[in-house]
Amino acid sequence: MQDYQREFIEFMVRSGVLTFGDFTTKSGRRTPYFVNTGRYRTGKQIERLGEFYASAILDHSEGGFDLLFGPAYKGIPLVVATAMTLATRHDRDVGFCFNRKEAKDHGEGGVLVGHTPRDGDRVLIVEDVTTAGTSIRETVPILEAAAEVTLAGLVVSVDRQERGRGSGGALQEVGEEFRMPTFAICTLDDIVEHLHGREVGGRVVLGDRERERIEAYRAEYGAR
Repeated sequence: MQDYQREFIEFMVRSGVLTFGDFTTKSGRRTPYFVNTGRYRTGKQIERLGEFYASAILDHSEGGFDLLFGPAYKGIPLVVATAMTLATRHDRDVGFCFNRKEAKDHGEGGVLVGHTPRDGDRVLIVEDVTTAGTSIRETVPILEAAAEVTLAGLVVSVDRQERGRGSGGALQEVGEEFRMPTFAICTLDDIVEHLHGREVGGRVVLGDRERERIEAYRAEYGAR
């Protein structure tokens, strides 16, 4: 685990984004922890978040990319913050775009906002969390309808390391389905390894009980 990954895990806790308790995911699974990217609320937080995404992208996107895409709605601030960080801190000024939930029938029209994808563009998707791959399966057709693009990859904040439609991991399964690399800033294993028994903000957020609940959850839903 790299330093930026450890910093990111604690950053999520301090921001109230990573919490432990009893939650239900978009896929309907009951989970003992939750990652709610919508709880980033300040300019400083979103700036820092962009730095973490940029670090992960530069670590993993060996094949290169021409365009960043953020699925509505949570992907919109993520893709903007990431594009800004790549430009200002890493001298990588790339285009970005995102989609509307409903097509606009006036002005420029369409469902995409920002840089218009062009044939041959290598598009890297910037998303918050993928549990069952549902949002990505909704996203890819939008991109492919806009132009003959190449899917350069998918980056998420946390790989929950859960099963998708089969026995493999949802994130890896999506990558295989759409023939693109997938990666995360950190994984659930990273979170448990770094946080178990560690104080963040003056308290231990992941003790033995929380770890046991996560292990039980993974026994039921974890990737094989």
